[in-house]
Amino acid sequence: MEKKNITFQDLNISPKTLRAIEDMGFEEPTPIQISTIPTILDGRDVTGQAQTGTGKTAAFGVPAIERVDPDSRETQVLVLSPTRELAIQTAEEFARLAKYHRGINILPIYGGQPIDRQFRALERGVQIVVGTPGRVLDHLDRGTLSFAGVKVVILDEADQMLDMGFREDIEKILDETPGDRQTILFSATLPKPILDISKKFQKNPEFISVARREVTVPQIEQLYLEVRSRDKLEVLTRLLDMYDPDLTLIFSNTKKGVDDLTTHLQARGYFAEGLHGDMKQTLRDRVMAKFRAGSIDVLVATDVAARGIDVEDVDLVINYDVPQDIEYYIHRIGRTARAGRTGRAVTFVGPKEYFKLRTIQNYTKIKIARIPLPTQGDVEESRTRKLIERVQQTIDEGGLDKYANLVEQIVAEDYTSLEVAAALLKMELGGAGQGQPQEIGPARGLALLRIPVGREHQIRPKDIVGALAGETGIPGSAIGAINIYDTYSTVDVPSEVAEQVIEGMKGKTIARVRLTRPIEIIETPGGR
Repeated sequence: MEKKNITFQDLNISPKTLRAIEDMGFEEPTPIQISTIPTILDGRDVTGQAQTGTGKTAAFGVPAIERVDPDSRETQVLVLSPTRELAIQTAEEFARLAKYHRGINILPIYGGQPIDRQFRALERGVQIVVGTPGRVLDHLDRGTLSFAGVKVVILDEADQMLDMGFREDIEKILDETPGDRQTILFSATLPKPILDISKKFQKNPEFISVARREVTVPQIEQLYLEVRSRDKLEVLTRLLDMYDPDLTLIFSNTKKGVDDLTTHLQARGYFAEGLHGDMKQTLRDRVMAKFRAGSIDVLVATDVAARGIDVEDVDLVINYDVPQDIEYYIHRIGRTARAGRTGRAVTFVGPKEYFKLRTIQNYTKIKIARIPLPTQGDVEESRTRKLIERVQQTIDEGGLDKYANLVEQIVAEDYTSLEVAAALLKMELGGAGQGQPQEIGPARGLALLRIPVGREHQIRPKDIVGALAGETGIPGSAIGAINIYDTYSTVDVPSEVAEQVIEGMKGKTIARVRLTRPIEIIETPGGR
């Protein structure tokens, strides 16, 4: 099946779930969703090989929600996740997908959260439980969680759960669930232990893997920067001003995102238009004609709408959102560097999206370089440099006699030619450097901590979040931007808990790496 011919409506999904997907702004299913949703809806066991970032949560979440009987308070769907952060994220996506299914309750259960709160929620009745193996077993042993009504069990990131030593826990949990359950297994890799679990606990599973294609995009300069959601618009405008491209294509994951960003850019004076699947074809054709003609120089689009774009002169592609499907990244950046030209692609990565970027890098086999957030000084320097180039070009072209006479008239009023040139440059640059530019970077009230573990220790952002939240008691949502370097990492935390984190992590481990040196404060709010 060709992905472009398939819509969510073609997958036999209920109107309630379709309405929720529409609210989420997604225009079409990803390849793993196309292959998996109908199979799970048919009641078959599935072993899916898919990376994070392929839309796999919805691939098992949509059919799981469809299987739930909201009139029964029994737990009917059990999802096992390797970490508390993934359990929370999965439960949140399930909640968005079940938005219009009245009576369906979803609960994440994991260590580090007061267990009494989980007791009360389970007692009221929860049809979908998303949990880490250890906490699920804890509830099972206490008798606060019953598997009698479980219809579907989903193992998400199964290879990671095995790497973390959860195999015995997983097998014990599966042994306690009904024998006629449907078992869904998702894993980025399928080593022998995963296949052993599949053979033991699944019934004639359908093996589904999204085929990978070879990727060659060497002529495209691929960059990324880490930026919080609240700073993205300001960073975007600075990039546009600094690079000053002739044509720019900006990608947003949702139709609402396209509309909102287009409105913001137009309000800031950019010649921008949006393009997405809800627009009538005549309007889409009109927008594309304006983009090709250069009467607009910024086009904001969704992945679906951008498929027909074949414009040779796109200088810059910006992934305003990290794509929900890895192959979309290839499609997006391929819009630049057409017809043998070079091009540049910049991806905005949120503090908790670094794992998605790493997956894209592994997929493309290309290093995506990190660049710092652009400052107002960078923008001014770029504008000045380009103006000097234009002045030099104008001088080389000649034909300045008329303008030289005007300069002579001004000089006759007791001004030097240098003062005249400087005044004209100031007028052209618009008084650059005046005023207070919007601050971009770590928010006030956060302290920047240095942690003595990094890439050489195979540390990931979620490892840091899990360790800090688990060992010090601060909520994961309070942890800000995380940057991982070769030998150390940095993390933003609320300044009032900085010392609590430092004390709480003394001698502790992050992803099984013991901290032999204490965490240090690099910057405090006063030093920002």
